Amino acid sequence: MSDLILTTPGRVRPRRLRRNQVIRDLVAETHVAPSQFIVPHFVLPAEDAVIPIPSMPGIAELGLGNLIKQVGSDLELGIRSVLLFGRPDDAAHKTPNGKAAWAADGAVQKATNRLKSEFGDDLIVMTDVCLCAYTDHGHCGIVQDGYVVNDASLAPLVQTALSHAEAGADAVAPSDMMDGRIAAIRDGLDAAGHENVILLAYAAKYASGYYGPFRDAADSAPSQGDRQSYQMDSRNALEALREAELDEQEGADMLMVKPALAYLDVIQAVRSTSTLPLSAYNVSGEYAAVKAAAANGWLDEARVVRENLMAIRRAGADQIITYHARDAIKGGWL
Repeated sequence: MSDLILTTPGRVRPRRLRRNQVIRDLVAETHVAPSQFIVPHFVLPAEDAVIPIPSMPGIAELGLGNLIKQVGSDLELGIRSVLLFGRPDDAAHKTPNGKAAWAADGAVQKATNRLKSEFGDDLIVMTDVCLCAYTDHGHCGIVQDGYVVNDASLAPLVQTALSHAEAGADAVAPSDMMDGRIAAIRDGLDAAGHENVILLAYAAKYASGYYGPFRDAADSAPSQGDRQSYQMDSRNALEALREAELDEQEGADMLMVKPALAYLDVIQAVRSTSTLPLSAYNVSGEYAAVKAAAANGWLDEARVVRENLMAIRRAGADQIITYHARDAIKGGWL
């Protein structure tokens, strides 16, 4: 048999399907389209503000008017979904319970209202539901005796989700990783008449070193301790399946794995066990690493971004939350 293969190399040639770009496109197994992107935005309560984030080249915190312009421009590129993050006016508004997170005149609430008024159903507005940017300790829940307690943290998370829904959010996305928060938020939304608001669960959010640039942008680093008592351990994958199953049982409409690139196996595992739409967050550190290497001439940014986005889709993500979306579309990298 080996002699036959050596003497008749033309019989089976996988390279025939790689001969030119048109053929490669015809048989490509994985595709990334603008409609699959969810673009994160850091929102400020000011009307006019553009504050570049040094650790995230090309990304800035935006005032409300600037956000409207940017989202309008992105819509022309085919980007139809955003994920909003906010913070209070100044550190003086940060409190132990993070009450500014559910203020009706908060940055996220005002941005949500403005975006929906401007773009209506042409744009899907998703909002991050968490307390870390609003608490004076920087944790995602209530701290008692130096420990982030679970059940006492649920009520403020529900209040925050409700304030986003009342502002017009299409989807709320709790990122805190408290046990039972999906059921609590779903019940709270339904009781308040927001049964049509989508619940996107950060089902498997790992305690990761890839969040550094984001914490600079959101001013949300813990003042003491870390988040390992509530975010997932990077050594565990089966635990992610339990988390995803629980969130699905509690009423999640969509699931998320975060970060993406270091957890492609988790994306694939969750995809194989759930039929819910699955998002993956290509986080700030993953973005910043590519940008820094490209700026130093160490890699081809377009090729690497394309490979990374394709890898996330190939692993099974239906949507990709990424800071690369705008550059990838404008540059024709996909």
